[in-house]
Amino acid sequence: MSLRGPPADRSPAELLTFGVVNLDKPPGPSSHQVSGWLRDAVAETLTERGVESTIDRAAHAGTLDPKVTGCLPVMLGDATRLAQVFLEGGKEYVAVLECHAPVPADAESVVAAFEGPIYQKPPRKSAVSRRLRVRELYDLAVLETEERRLLLRIRCESGTYIRKLCHDLGLALGTGGHMGHLRRTATDPFDDRTLHNAQEFLDALGFWLEDDDPEPLYDVVDPAERILEGLPRVVIAESAAREVAEGAPVYAPGVLEADDGIGRGSLVACYTPNGAAVCLGELAGSVDADSGVVVDLERVLV
Repeated sequence: MSLRGPPADRSPAELLTFGVVNLDKPPGPSSHQVSGWLRDAVAETLTERGVESTIDRAAHAGTLDPKVTGCLPVMLGDATRLAQVFLEGGKEYVAVLECHAPVPADAESVVAAFEGPIYQKPPRKSAVSRRLRVRELYDLAVLETEERRLLLRIRCESGTYIRKLCHDLGLALGTGGHMGHLRRTATDPFDDRTLHNAQEFLDALGFWLEDDDPEPLYDVVDPAERILEGLPRVVIAESAAREVAEGAPVYAPGVLEADDGIGRGSLVACYTPNGAAVCLGELAGSVDADSGVVVDLERVLV
């Protein structure tokens, strides 16, 4: 079987069937709707270009409520196999806390006390089980203060409910409160410095389809390997990659190099020497071993 080429050398069709868009989600549609629109646009474009391969799925990295805007990475085609990676990284938001009475003088210290682990129960409308769980707030800062409003920057663990956090902050401030506007500014490893809106994506598809100009597409769509930038790397031989494609784990003789200090049980990304992603897996043995299984498979990407 043929393996993928280097990420930088892929054709537009290869990019669209194993790529990711760092989308600036608009207010109004759901995250699921936005992903579906991108999927359908790609499938239609590939069909009109006469490309054999197409996509029948797309997935987003972390649901945003319809009114919420900001960073929503959308995985296209086979890149959807990487969705679990976003559970490993953090999220960052800018939120308006609407207080129900004037903001107290000690608001900044009250807010800062929430940094660290907090208990949360998912809301009733959540798709997950409503069990009490712990989420980490890495950084919580007051950016601006008005009479009854606080502008907050929140850096947190994936799965943190910002609406619930705002409710709890209102109680702690003694004013009561609720979440106003919310914008996600980062979903590791993506942030708001490289966002593209849906119209830019559709225009890029149009340039390729109608003018045979793929350059705007390369500006808007990243190779799926971009999702893996925060994970430890293991480089394996092409012969080992072909075995992985058949469902075999990564054995010691196939390991060419690896990042330093990877702990056993860590989620790792395996690549061929040309930088193409092969699989996600769990480190099961020493990368310096002469024999045995080094990486157990989680997701095959070839």
